[in-house]
Amino acid sequence: MPTIAIIGAGPGMGLAIARTFGSRGFDVALLSRTKEKLQTLVDQLGQEGITAEAFTADVLDRASLAAALDAVKVRFGAIDVLEYSPAAHTPAAGLTMATPSEATVENLQPQIEYYLYGGITAAQAVLPAMRESGAGTLLFTTGGGSLDPIPMLGNVNSAQAALRNWVLNLDKELAGSGVHAAHVAINVWIGGGGPEGFPTATPDEISPLYWALHEDRARSEAVFNA
Repeated sequence: MPTIAIIGAGPGMGLAIARTFGSRGFDVALLSRTKEKLQTLVDQLGQEGITAEAFTADVLDRASLAAALDAVKVRFGAIDVLEYSPAAHTPAAGLTMATPSEATVENLQPQIEYYLYGGITAAQAVLPAMRESGAGTLLFTTGGGSLDPIPMLGNVNSAQAALRNWVLNLDKELAGSGVHAAHVAINVWIGGGGPEGFPTATPDEISPLYWALHEDRARSEAVFNA
């Protein structure tokens, strides 16, 4: 069976993407910093007939991320789809928000490590095998600010825009190889509790977009708007 590895998996988008691919015959590897929290998701998916397993990885610790993806390959044999969507819902390693005028090397570097370097590390862990087999999908997620930046997220949006640029360029490089890279920009508040008047959508409304990008090899980017 094919396998999807979801990096930054949680009870929102990660679970929805897992269901989207799992319901279509994929085994699911869930990666995040806390394996215990992932086990709840593994149990939920198991009750739905989807084979899933949890793996501990920190995108800010590139060695741990590469090792976790190696463990996924040992468990499932290969990674056919990689989905990278870490989101710092809780404080992590000095990740702070700054406006463009407040951006400094010190508050921008952790964001670059989190989004761009983490994404590159994940891709490097799976690309050689995908190229050898002539098949594979690499999906990377950012907020809508990677396209239309928001002042309060000046440093975050800059890092996400860098990841987006790299992904689109990677897809150009991979043309004709059978391996496909694509970027997803989510331009809505996911779930409830968002700012008043801001457009919202549920994870289940967004997740089919990932399957569409996996199937449509000609698309290197998709934007989800309400």
